[in-house]
Amino acid sequence: MEEPEYTVASGSETTGEEKSSPLPNIAVGIDIGTSQCSVAVWKGSQVELLKNQRNRKLMKSYVTFKDEGPSGGVTNHLSNEHEILSGDTIFNIKRLIGRVDTDPVVRASKNLPFLVQTLDIGVRPYIGALVNNVWRFTSPEEALAIFLVELRLMTEAHLKRPIRNVVLSVPVSFSRFQLTRLERACAMAGLHILRLMPEPTAVAMLYGQQQLKASQESMDSASEKIALIFNMGAGYCDVAVTATDGGVSQIKALAGSTVGGEDLLQNMMRHLLPDSENIFKSHGVKEIESMALLRVATQDAIHQLSSQISVQVDVNLGDGLKIFKVVDRAEFEEVNKEVFEKCESLIIQCIRDAKVEAEDVNDVIIVGGCSYIPKVKNLVTNICKVSEVYKDINPLEGAVCGAAMEGAVASGIVDPFGNLDLLMIQATPLAIGIRADGNGFVPVIPKNTRLPARKDLIFTTIHDNQSEALIVVYEGEGKQVEKNHLLGYLKIMGIPAAPKGVPEISVCMDVDTANVLTVLAGVVMPGSRSPALPFMQVRMPMVDDAQGWCAEALNRTYGATMDLVTLKKA
Repeated sequence: MEEPEYTVASGSETTGEEKSSPLPNIAVGIDIGTSQCSVAVWKGSQVELLKNQRNRKLMKSYVTFKDEGPSGGVTNHLSNEHEILSGDTIFNIKRLIGRVDTDPVVRASKNLPFLVQTLDIGVRPYIGALVNNVWRFTSPEEALAIFLVELRLMTEAHLKRPIRNVVLSVPVSFSRFQLTRLERACAMAGLHILRLMPEPTAVAMLYGQQQLKASQESMDSASEKIALIFNMGAGYCDVAVTATDGGVSQIKALAGSTVGGEDLLQNMMRHLLPDSENIFKSHGVKEIESMALLRVATQDAIHQLSSQISVQVDVNLGDGLKIFKVVDRAEFEEVNKEVFEKCESLIIQCIRDAKVEAEDVNDVIIVGGCSYIPKVKNLVTNICKVSEVYKDINPLEGAVCGAAMEGAVASGIVDPFGNLDLLMIQATPLAIGIRADGNGFVPVIPKNTRLPARKDLIFTTIHDNQSEALIVVYEGEGKQVEKNHLLGYLKIMGIPAAPKGVPEISVCMDVDTANVLTVLAGVVMPGSRSPALPFMQVRMPMVDDAQGWCAEALNRTYGATMDLVTLKKA
């Protein structure tokens, strides 16, 4: 069968057909996993997962570059895992998108069987596929756009209508800058993001619908149920605590990290071949082939250890390099001790942030590709002190089903049976604030604030007669600004002359239900009821590329001459 053609628009361009045609009546849900992807849509009174031409609901997230042009894992059929790892295929795109080349996640990606080119100066990396011994470079956004085009065409063929609006599930730890990169990739593929949902929030929506349906069928009065959702895939680990009562679900706390199955795999590869990073450093054809052989053998071993106590790894990497080793489950867990400890700390942190006790958790939901690893199940159930996990949600389909439900709700679909009579109260996954008090990060909207949110803080000048103030907006959890994501900045000019500490500079932040951030700032002089300056409004984020360069340039240009401190009133 001839593969469908596709086009990739640049930036946020749309074709004339898209401009003139009405928006589709319902948005589809997409879960772009680091290793696998799925699409679902609300049909009738339930969610339907769509299948590709090979009758698969789960599709591998990769893009292969050939002489005839690139193709993705939606339509392209590679006969085995070794073909995916042959050097001309890009994967793990979700881990690379929106990151700068100094990011530890990007540096760790240099061990993959394709080229991740970096300058280590705080700009975005480029990824290269080896095609006929020549490196062909692209950006993570462009690679993802190619994949999304095929996904869109598959969905349109299945639903027999144009697709424009989508709801995407995203990792909790994704910064707003990374979300803008996702939006750009979608725009290049002719898609418009209607909502972005943290992955455990999407799962919480499906769980809430199931609880609502159960209470309706049993005719019992609904009572609040606390659920802990643990999501660990190839690239990320997320945790959420949600309270569900009737048709209302509230996210009480979120926690996220970049640890995932890829880290488990990389650690085991280094354990089996300690000098692997140096051996594969050159990324030649032979090195890529050997890397692929080791990667496949390690993947198979990890999968088998989910059901077996021990497994034998026997692989010939060529050039006299062979691995013959028996690995048991305890050894695998010890090699990845730090990863599992990070997962454990995320769960404990999330429970603490939700202000609940572990004993209060009624249901434990474990989803994601790593949900089948015994150690993962044991650490979650042990912390929450439960014997069994919630079994009514498919671990690999929960996020995309929740995204499809949100797509129906956001599209205004009304279900006559009441299956969409849900209210999902979301929370901010990361704190949002400004640089103040030296190099400190001062949150204006704390992490886990209920959405929509509107909060303000009062700051003041640090110099006498300071006439300007630089408001630099960050997002994250670090106490110092360099540990957080730079979103943008604005400058206030014309502050009336006054001793330091006298002008009151109000910084207001607003996050709406679609998670759009707006920042406003203005100056009020003591004794005056109206602002001395009109409020300035900037929609965030506004920083595009080269975040590291931007922060350095701001510091080099202005230093501390326009800094602020938190105003502490008696």
